[in-house]
Amino acid sequence: MRSFFVVGLMGVLALAGCRGDRSDSEATTVDGSVTISGDDAVVAELNWTPPPVVIAEDGDADALAQARAALDADDLYATSTSAIPLYLALARRPDSADAALSGLRQARTRLLALGAQALVEADTLDSIAGLRAAHDFAAVARYLDAGDADVVRYLERVDVSDRLWELNRGAERALQAGELGEAGGGALALFREAATLRPGQPRALQGMAAVESAMIRRAEVAADAADYSGGTRWLAHAATIRPGFPTVSDAGQRLERMREAHIRRLRDEGVDALGGINGVVVARERLAQIIGIARTGDPVVSDLRQRIDRAVHYGDFRPGQVFTDALEGGARGPQVVVLPHGGFMMGALPGDRDAADNESPRHAVRFERGFAMGVREVSVGEFRRFVDATGYQSRAVRRGFSLAYDERTGNFLRRSNVDWRSDYVGRPAGDTMPVLHVSAKDAQAYVDWLSTQSGRRYRLPSEAEFEYAFRNGTAERYPWGEGTPPDGAGNMTGALDRSPGGRAWGNAFPDYEDGYWGPAPVGSFEPNTWGVHDLAGNVSEWMADCWHATYRRAPGDGSAWVNPGCRDQVIRGGSWASSPAQTRTSWRALAQVDTTNARLGFRVVREL
Repeated sequence: MRSFFVVGLMGVLALAGCRGDRSDSEATTVDGSVTISGDDAVVAELNWTPPPVVIAEDGDADALAQARAALDADDLYATSTSAIPLYLALARRPDSADAALSGLRQARTRLLALGAQALVEADTLDSIAGLRAAHDFAAVARYLDAGDADVVRYLERVDVSDRLWELNRGAERALQAGELGEAGGGALALFREAATLRPGQPRALQGMAAVESAMIRRAEVAADAADYSGGTRWLAHAATIRPGFPTVSDAGQRLERMREAHIRRLRDEGVDALGGINGVVVARERLAQIIGIARTGDPVVSDLRQRIDRAVHYGDFRPGQVFTDALEGGARGPQVVVLPHGGFMMGALPGDRDAADNESPRHAVRFERGFAMGVREVSVGEFRRFVDATGYQSRAVRRGFSLAYDERTGNFLRRSNVDWRSDYVGRPAGDTMPVLHVSAKDAQAYVDWLSTQSGRRYRLPSEAEFEYAFRNGTAERYPWGEGTPPDGAGNMTGALDRSPGGRAWGNAFPDYEDGYWGPAPVGSFEPNTWGVHDLAGNVSEWMADCWHATYRRAPGDGSAWVNPGCRDQVIRGGSWASSPAQTRTSWRALAQVDTTNARLGFRVVREL
């Protein structure tokens, strides 16, 4: 045993000497091939020369003790006081050779164990320091006994780690150069080889995920250019990389949403074009574009084709038609009426003595398509159905108060525990009363819920839609013209009205009385000629528009004028407590979106 081990050591010394001219910029494998070089090279060789050791003539015992202590501390080879250099020197001294060779065997075992740890760090943590350390351990182990089976296995593992590092570096360079490998080769092939060489190796797995992400990005770029077929091909390549992972499926859903959004945009452009000059020509162009990107059987194609064939403004409805949508669970939504498409002049009439600057400039608005508006204001019962279904807490509920009418002072005062369930003075409200004490956000939450429940788009009216419906084909300050409203025209401030305590309005329509002090149940008065109740009175209503001080640059298509994140929205229409000037068709005011009080409610618009 002793003679074999010494021969093994001398053979290693001879082999090490013949390879001692290898440059420091490259690392070699067992077979002498260069595996890593360049800026991130492993600066190590499979060659090692023991540091010179000097032991006193009678110092064997001390040197053995020093070597033992170094071995226990894992100080194996770096200096002349490390375990292996000391044991090598002692192995040449007859009195300590047996102990030294035993120590060398233990040191070699520990060396290989530390080397194995370094390889794990190199392979699993992607550590260049670990790979360098593994090379250092390999050089020492090879010096000790290159023919030992454990050493050979370890050197083979080092060779695999070198190859793994080389593959990953080459793959990363190919990835950076955009050579993904969708047609073979490239980054994907190299990362796959690395993953085969060392299953589960994080760097290779992360690299394959990066290739997958790059292919997904190319699919998205193709979709951005309306090349959905190309996007689908890139996703098909990506799907082969990590089967079972959800990333490609998620990307496919994103691309489908992009396709659907593109189709919807083209469809909307086609629908919007119908009724205008050359509208059918434009709509057919959009239809051809949709057919080019849609999947076979996409219902949007037949929908637009039917709309083009009909070439009408109302789809499946007709002007004046009253209907409700079914909601989930069997309930019905608010009753709405289809208003005719057309145009009008929006804003204050010239010479209107009560007009404010915010009602101008007067401008043309045209609705190329009809819309359906709530026949009545949203009632307490309708809002209750929403709250019961969702558990929604309105603004007034959350803060614990709202503004209610105070009979004693004749003013609107803050009152605790007043919310959407309350009437104008804070008492419990009946289900047929218009819902009060709701903010713009509360109203928006309700219409969003209706949209979800019905599968149709509900929203707040734009102020252009409200004024259009309010005027219902007239061009006067009031829908009835000038002066006192006709009997039964609506719940407005009349000089003959009296509160429960005997109060009268200081600014009211002369000789008018409607029989209510406070809101009336929704729909209590006759509708206008288009079938809509209470636009002139009862409660003022939230609009979808953000507040703008004038109509300069206002939309001409009747859509809401919205700035994301605005804090003030428009209110429209007179209320039971509004002055005659505030009951005009062009009157508008602003309110913070969290405002709640006893004069303010809302109604819905349903898109056709």
